[in-house]
Amino acid sequence: MSATFSAGQEEQPGRIMSGEMAEQPGVLRRILDRGAPLIRAVATEIAAKKPRFVLLTARGTSDNAALYAKYLLEIRLGLPCGLASMSTTTAYGAKPDLRDVLVITVSQSGGSPDLVASTGAAREAGALTLAVTNNPDSPLAAVSEYHIDILAGPEKALPATKTYTASLLSLYLFVEGLRGGDGGAAASLPELAEAILARKDEVKALAARYRFAERMVITSRGYGYPTAKEAALKLMETSYIPALSYSGADLLHGPLAMVDNISPVIAVVTDGRGGEALQPVLDRLRGRGADLFVVGPKAQVEAASGGFVLPTAGVAEEVQPILEILPLQMLAYEVTIARGQDPDAPRALAKVTETR
Repeated sequence: MSATFSAGQEEQPGRIMSGEMAEQPGVLRRILDRGAPLIRAVATEIAAKKPRFVLLTARGTSDNAALYAKYLLEIRLGLPCGLASMSTTTAYGAKPDLRDVLVITVSQSGGSPDLVASTGAAREAGALTLAVTNNPDSPLAAVSEYHIDILAGPEKALPATKTYTASLLSLYLFVEGLRGGDGGAAASLPELAEAILARKDEVKALAARYRFAERMVITSRGYGYPTAKEAALKLMETSYIPALSYSGADLLHGPLAMVDNISPVIAVVTDGRGGEALQPVLDRLRGRGADLFVVGPKAQVEAASGGFVLPTAGVAEEVQPILEILPLQMLAYEVTIARGQDPDAPRALAKVTETR
């Protein structure tokens, strides 16, 4: 469902980002209804070729979606994965042997030259290549052997919101297709997303405490780690608050020393094994008197300094990241508005980033 605005709201800061966030339940439904059969067909063809390894290639928000796919592929399929270093081929001219390797390139626009060049080089090196984009007519789709359209519709705000969740759901359905699953765990996501996005006032009240934050730390483990990285990116690109994202395990290896009762910490607590693995980190953070904000199950929120309760009961851990990011997108938006900035147009950014 798209947001609508009256004439007096046309120049309202953040109206485009707000409208695109509101579209997400409809985008998720579209993928489940229209995209799923096409994604399953691509997955069936690729599964028949039995790739022995997966390389994931992306930048920015799409890189966080690719990291989510890495967790899915390794956990659900036991398939070894890596995140590609594109400069090894685009800048250094390396020619790795990629026979029997599946290279998945995730890009909203499909237009960044380094993504196109590295994918083309991978195909020449013998890889199976799959592009996951919001533009089936893009150069990346053209250079790839296979393509998945995430069906998010045009995204005009510079901060990516609906294309991120659309990428996550599309990648989840693809991995389920590789393993012969039906992706049924995703069926309830559109309704749950609607319920989360309706809690705008709750997030706005929470955002008031971060209006003057000088830095933030965001942490998680397992499937929630890509959410932590994406939330940090959203906060940095919209509100310009330095936001550092860490795996909970990495946070304990040094960076914990910078945590105090002034700098806020956001913990993304997935309801499942990832959340269980994060528990010792939460205990250490509470012991240091951290200003701890939790996105996760009710019990974890109540044990923190505050947070946002996610409706995770009965929701498979592997699809929870599609819900986890929603309140954090809203938080980035509300903090930015509270700081007198326009989240639709962050300074120094372009919608298509042409790295080479």
